[in-house]
Amino acid sequence: MNWLKSTLSAAVGTQEPIYGPEAIQSVAQQTAETPYTVLTKDHLRWKAYQYTNVETQTFYIMADNGTLVFVQVIYSNIAGIHTTAVFNTKIFDLSGEGKHVWHSDALSNFMFDDKMLCFGADNMTITLNEEGDAYHIKSTVNPDSVVDLKFTRKAPGFVIGKDGTSYFGTDPKNPWGSMVHSFWGRCSVEGSITTKEKTYDLGGRGVFIPAVQGMKPHHAAARWNFINIQTPTYSGIMMEYTTPPSYGSTKVNVGAILKDDEIVYAGVTNTATHTGSTTDPDSEWPEPTSIKWEWSGKTADGKDLSAEVDGSLGKRLDRIDVMGEVPGFIKTIAGSVAGTRPYIYQFAPNEKLSLKLNIGGEEITEEGFMFSESTFIS
Repeated sequence: MNWLKSTLSAAVGTQEPIYGPEAIQSVAQQTAETPYTVLTKDHLRWKAYQYTNVETQTFYIMADNGTLVFVQVIYSNIAGIHTTAVFNTKIFDLSGEGKHVWHSDALSNFMFDDKMLCFGADNMTITLNEEGDAYHIKSTVNPDSVVDLKFTRKAPGFVIGKDGTSYFGTDPKNPWGSMVHSFWGRCSVEGSITTKEKTYDLGGRGVFIPAVQGMKPHHAAARWNFINIQTPTYSGIMMEYTTPPSYGSTKVNVGAILKDDEIVYAGVTNTATHTGSTTDPDSEWPEPTSIKWEWSGKTADGKDLSAEVDGSLGKRLDRIDVMGEVPGFIKTIAGSVAGTRPYIYQFAPNEKLSLKLNIGGEEITEEGFMFSESTFIS
C-alpha cells in the first residue's frame, strides 16, 4: 500500500502545504501596466516543457446549424520522463438524451515542426498557416471520427497582461509552477467531422484556446468556470480558476468582449457567480443551475464597459468523472491522498441567453449561443 501511494503521488501528488496567497503571482498583477497583449505568431509556439505539465490546444465550434463540438489535443509530461499525446473529439447531443459522440485516442509518433508552430502524429496534423491566422486540423486517427476543419481568426488574439501567465512559488524570481491561457475568441470555422452515421457540417463560429498548466493540474486549481458566448456581433469569453487553499484560494479571472477585427475589452475585472445550485448526489459537488458572468473595465478608447450573461443553465449537457476510467481502489486512494475528485459539468441552454452590454452609456443586447463548463477538482 505504501508503494502504491508513493507511486500514485508521483503522478497526482499529495496535498501541498499552506503557502498563502503571496505564493501566487497572479496575471492580474501585470495588468496595471499592460491590460492585454495582442498575440503574434510567435506566441502560438508549443512549449513542450521537460517537466511535469499539461499543454493543450482546444478548438470549440458553434456551427450555424446548431451543432456544438470541441476538438482537442492534450500533450502531457510527467516528471520529465514520460510524455503522452491524446486527440479528443466531442459532438454534443443537444437533445438532452446524453448521446454524445465522444472519442479519445492516444497518438503515436507525435512531434512538432522545427518552428514549434505545428503538431503532427500518425494520421493527424494541426497546421498553422504562414500568415499565422488560421489552423487546419485533419485527423483519420479514428475511422469513426474523421476530422477536417479550418479555423480562421477574425478578432485579434490576446493574452491578459504581458505574457498571460500566473506564476506559483514562494520566490517570485524562481517560480515552481505556472498557468497560462491564450485566446482566439472569435473565429470563423469551415469543414466537417464524419462518423459512421453521418457527416456533420461545422461551418460557423469558433474559439481557439491554447493553454499550459506548468505544474500538477490539481495543485494549480481547485475549481474552474468557463464561458463562451457567440452573438451575431459580439463574442464573450471568460476563464476563471480558484487555487487550492495552499495558495490562499485565490481567484484568477481573465476575459474579453470581442467583435470582428476588434478587442472591445480584455482584462481581469470579471466575475463568475453561481446564483443557483443543487447537490449532485453522485459526486456531492454543488452543481450549478444558474450562473451570472460579469465583465467590467475600459475599452481600448477609454470608454466604460460592462457586460453580463445571467440566466438558467437548463439541463446539463454532460457530467464528466475525470477519474472515471481509473480503477476504483486507485480512485479512492487518489481522493484520500491528494484530495482530488475532479468532475466537469458542461452546459449549453436550449433557450438562448442574452449578452447585455453597456459601452460608454450605449446599451446593447444580443442573444447568442452559449457553452459553459464548471469544474470541481478538490
